[in-house]
Order: sequence, then C-alpha cells, then structure tokens
Amino acid sequence: MAFLTVAERTIAYRDSGEAALPAVLLAHPLGMSQDVWEDVVAALRGRFRCVTWDLPGHGASSGLTEAVTPRALAEDALALADALDVTRFHFVGTSIGGVVGQQLLIQCPERLADVVLTNTGAVIGTPDNWYARASRVRQEGLAAMADEIVPRWFSEAFAQGDTATYTGWKTQLARTDGESYARLCEMLADTDFSGQLRGVAGPVRLLGGREDLSTPPETLKTLASQFGDARLEVLENIAHVPSVEVPEAIAKRLRAWLGDEHVDENGVSYAAGLETRKQVLGDEHVARASENATTLDAPFQNMITRMAWGELWGNDDLSRTERSMITLAVLAALGRDGELELHLKTAQRIGLSEAQLRQALMHVAIYAGVPAANHAFSMAKKLGWGKTL
Repeated sequence: MAFLTVAERTIAYRDSGEAALPAVLLAHPLGMSQDVWEDVVAALRGRFRCVTWDLPGHGASSGLTEAVTPRALAEDALALADALDVTRFHFVGTSIGGVVGQQLLIQCPERLADVVLTNTGAVIGTPDNWYARASRVRQEGLAAMADEIVPRWFSEAFAQGDTATYTGWKTQLARTDGESYARLCEMLADTDFSGQLRGVAGPVRLLGGREDLSTPPETLKTLASQFGDARLEVLENIAHVPSVEVPEAIAKRLRAWLGDEHVDENGVSYAAGLETRKQVLGDEHVARASENATTLDAPFQNMITRMAWGELWGNDDLSRTERSMITLAVLAALGRDGELELHLKTAQRIGLSEAQLRQALMHVAIYAGVPAANHAFSMAKKLGWGKTL
C-alpha cells in the first residue's frame, strides 16, 4: 500500500504498477474499502494496471473534517491518476464509487476510456433516509449499526454460505471513521445527476444485482435511461457488492468490456493492433517503425500490427506477462538478439518480475541449450535485470 496527500488529506492506494498496460481505476462502496477489489484485481493482473484507493475515512485514508462533494471525490481520483502518470484510464465504480464515475463522466470525459458502473444510480435512496442515517451514525456509531447496514450489501445465500467474509466486513465497517461516513451520507442526500448524463462521451456499461436493496434494478434502469445508450446487465441472486460475492464473474466481464476489441471484416482492426503495439513496445518505438516504413515494407508493418499485436498480443487467453515470457524464451532459443533486447526492455515496462524472467530462461537452458540461455542472461544483466549478490 502507498499513500498520497491531496488537499491536506492522505489517500491510501494500491497500484499494480504495470506502466505499459491499460490503466483501470476501481472505486469501492460506502462503508467498505479498496479490499473489495482484491480478488478482481488478482484476476486482471497482467492484462491491466489496476489502481484502487480508500475513500476518505475508509480503510487507511484520513478522514473528512468538512462537507464533501462528488467533485471533490473525483478530484481525488484524478490526483491519483496524475501522480501515477496515467493520462487516460478505464473506470469501475460500485455504489458511491459509481457516483464518482458519473462525476468524472460529466467533469472530464476526455480522461476516460471505458466506464463500468455497478449497483449505483443517478440518485441513490432518498435525502431524508441519508440525513437520518448520518444523524444516527454520529449518535450511535457504525459498530452499533453494522447489523443493520451490512445485510444490505450481500445476498442471504452469500451471508449464510461465507460467514467469515460476512463477519469480516462488519468489522471493517465498525472501523470506518463515523464522521467521514456521515458526511458521505449527506453528500449522497444532495447528489442528483438526473439530466446531466445524456450524451456523455465514451462507452458506459451498467451492472446491478437482482437482490440489491440499496440500488435495485429499477434504479439501474433509470440510470441507463439517463445515458440514453448505456447497456445494463442484472446479475441474478446477487446483492449490492458483486466484486465480493462473485469476483470471478466480475473479472470476466471486465476483461471483455474494458477496451473491447474492434473487429472488422478482416479480423482485429489495424487501429486495435496499433494501440496494443504502443502499449507493449512504447509510443517512441512504434513511431520510429512507422516513420521508417517505405513502400517496400509498409504492408509488412500493417500485417504484423494486425496479426502479431491485434490477433496475438490482443487475445485475452493469456496475459501480457505470460506472452512476454513465451516471446523471450523463443527469441533466446533462436538467438534473435535484436528482438530479444527489445523484448527484455518491454518485459520491464509491462511488469514482468525477475523471477518470471529467470524461469523463462531456465526453460531455455533445459530445452534449447545452455549457451542460448547463458547469452540471454548476459543480455538481460546488461539491461539492468538482477541485483548484485
């Protein structure tokens, strides 16, 4: 976990760190923490650079001492992206995290790629209920209210089937800063995005739970109508926090929805392949290759962009770190030094670990010969891999 100071508040966050991969920011629900995304992030590793953070007064982030607005929460997300040198990103938000996403869509759509909003609404609940909850939190405390609030997060089947997780989230809620929680309740009471979302740029997908009492399917349908063309899916037997109840199902959808492949009559489009090529090799390398192309090799550049980068590296069956290991092993075995050096540099950019590189080259030693592996180890060391014993 790392920390960032924004507007005299400390934000606790986690960054999976693969600078060459598409970034996705994931915002958690009220009363919980960034840990709701843990299993989802694990399933997305190697395909996306995942950034999560704790809302004010939640998890390890410092609390609120004054009123807060959706714009302020959106500014936290933008400050985090800026600190990590992320210009454009996918966004996924649940509940109040979805409120942050709606604010970002209104405020800075140019920063967003694909957006997935789950279990949220243009309006969530009623002002009277939120003000009443804020008052009770200040009077009674969240620990006393946990038995009332947490059952709204999960389906009955999940609560009965995984009592340890259910109890753990009650403990997490009790540890949340009560004043921050109350101020966020008051923010939700005052938030209404009705009439502000139609025509926003970028694809938006909505996801709900059939058993969600806080933001039932009708709330999501109303939100979908606000966008005009947002696609909505409602998961059966799921309540308010699907990333905890069914993380595998959420990760599967995110892999499909974030950065959908653009396919034309010839397969994956040149533009999609070019984007993947830039993400893996870097803008400068791709720009040089394009600038140096002539009438002789331009069709070749087009072909490898479509096939190698669009069809192969763009395929979701393997993560990019897995593809990097395969590529390095093949190039080392064949002695393709020029390409090997390029992909050793690329491996660092996309987050391949030293242990993963070592294992790939150890396989080369066993199955393709020790001299080839020894040569590849030597090249990697010259490029900064490894530490002195």
